[in-house]
Amino acid sequence: MHLPANHPQRFELNNEVHARPPEPLTAPVRVTYLALVGARAGDDLEPIRNLARQYGAPVPEPGVSHYSAHFGPFRLRFERHTEFARYMVVVPGPAPTFAEPAISVLPKDWVASLPGQTMVAAHVAIVAAGAEDADFEALSAQHFGANVMIGSAIADGGGAALTDFRIHSDGFSRFWVESRSMSARQTGRIVQRLLEIETYRMMALLALPVARGLAPFLRASEQELAEITSAMGGAGASDEPVLLDRLTRLEAAIEGRHAETHFRFAAARAYDELVHRRIEELRERRIAGLQTLREFTDRRMAPAMSTCQSVAARQETLSERVARATQLLSTRVDITRSQQNQALLASMNRRAKMQLRLQETVEGLSIVAVSYYILGLFGYLAKGAKAAGLRIDPDIVVGIALPIVVAATALGLGRVRRLLFRQTDVTGPHV
Repeated sequence: MHLPANHPQRFELNNEVHARPPEPLTAPVRVTYLALVGARAGDDLEPIRNLARQYGAPVPEPGVSHYSAHFGPFRLRFERHTEFARYMVVVPGPAPTFAEPAISVLPKDWVASLPGQTMVAAHVAIVAAGAEDADFEALSAQHFGANVMIGSAIADGGGAALTDFRIHSDGFSRFWVESRSMSARQTGRIVQRLLEIETYRMMALLALPVARGLAPFLRASEQELAEITSAMGGAGASDEPVLLDRLTRLEAAIEGRHAETHFRFAAARAYDELVHRRIEELRERRIAGLQTLREFTDRRMAPAMSTCQSVAARQETLSERVARATQLLSTRVDITRSQQNQALLASMNRRAKMQLRLQETVEGLSIVAVSYYILGLFGYLAKGAKAAGLRIDPDIVVGIALPIVVAATALGLGRVRRLLFRQTDVTGPHV
């Protein structure tokens, strides 16, 4: 059977869901995880290419966004995401401890060569569960500096995950995972979810300093808007342009801050949602005496996210209020200008009428002047005829011609005026 031609991205899209499978992990095993931000795409891949050449491992192709390979004593995994790149080093057995983490097998200068800034650094110890329940007090004292432990049974009782959500003196946070009945792939999925919870939690909290820094600006902007709207009530026509200028500047400042912070707040919402989704996928069960991962996250992270959401909503509301005030004041300014234009047009109309009356007066004087000169010509013509022997009285001829000349002159000037008005009506709209 021959199918129609494949879409150019059919196989790429289909394989995307299989591109980053969890790393199979069989206890005992040590894992070190790094999430770095701020590196340019491509720069984060070059250290891996150098390490692969050093260990004789497959060299990743330029531009790939994920890579996984065996390097002899360890396995290295790399993934690039929108805002961060993450590295995972996996070292199998013996019984893992945090004193000899997985990252210790790497060349000392290699980790320092990684581009970007560390957002998350974590060690994970994965052990097989013993016959008896673990002593969490002893575990905390031995591996977590006697800190309060947070954890739960996971995978419907197939294992347990414990942490203190603290950064220890070596710069790493720590996770302790016990596998009771979990398969290697299931253990890999659990570890991946735990590390994603830590990563997405930190990435979501990046919005908190932004929200705190934005709060004073919003307070000042709200005060400025209150002053402007209060002044609008009693503002006169001369005050409106000044108030509109203040509103425009305020709106520009708010929109500038909105453009700077919108992505961070939107990303925080997305990361927060991912954190809760990954916690749900752990399928937690309470361990007596311990706070679950969900409870810790809800109680410690929810206030920060609420602050971010509140500041973001406050910023949106302020932007809308300023836009409404600007529209209202712009309408007032337009009305004032319309009234001024109407007054100007009325003044122009009065001037036009005065000019028309003046023109009519001048036109009457023009008829008299033109008639006077024409009658003078008739008078010279009559005198010439009398001198030639014709029996006519020049004064009588001028007297008879007077009404005729005046009427003809008036008709002629009126016709000229009508022709000029007709041409103005035709060509006026195109001027």
